[in-house]
Amino acid sequence: MTPSLSVDCASEADTQRLADNLAPHLSAGLTIALDGELGAGKTHFTRALCRALGVDDSQVNSPTFVLLQLYTDGRIPVAHFDTWRLGGPDEFLAIGSEEYLHSPHWLCLVEWACRVNECLPEDHLQITIEHTGPESREFTIAATGPRSLQILHALAKQS
Repeated sequence: MTPSLSVDCASEADTQRLADNLAPHLSAGLTIALDGELGAGKTHFTRALCRALGVDDSQVNSPTFVLLQLYTDGRIPVAHFDTWRLGGPDEFLAIGSEEYLHSPHWLCLVEWACRVNECLPEDHLQITIEHTGPESREFTIAATGPRSLQILHALAKQS
């Protein structure tokens, strides 16, 4: 069974606290896979996480139409992908995703990661977001390898 942690966020402030708690444990070379239904809060969480990493969050928008946004003004350079409009893994690879996913220099955030799961590094942090009420969300954070497991354990100690 995949080790995981569930975090209930009743508000946007709770989501920001989760991002603030996660950010210190992140480093370049990591991929975070984000999944959840339309409107679950994938981009909102990405914005909160980028803010926690020191990125000017006014730059952080859903890259649904451009597919990739790069944020380089924070503590870690972030490559933010949105795979919603892609036809599958081949199109994801065609936009140059491997250059970022396998780079030791980028933190990669992949929205709708389930659509390109086979392209993701084996060891990544999987975050699934579910609506639990009008403003509330449940974040299930799972580790898929040793590096992501260290992050999960560190985050669990803070909860």
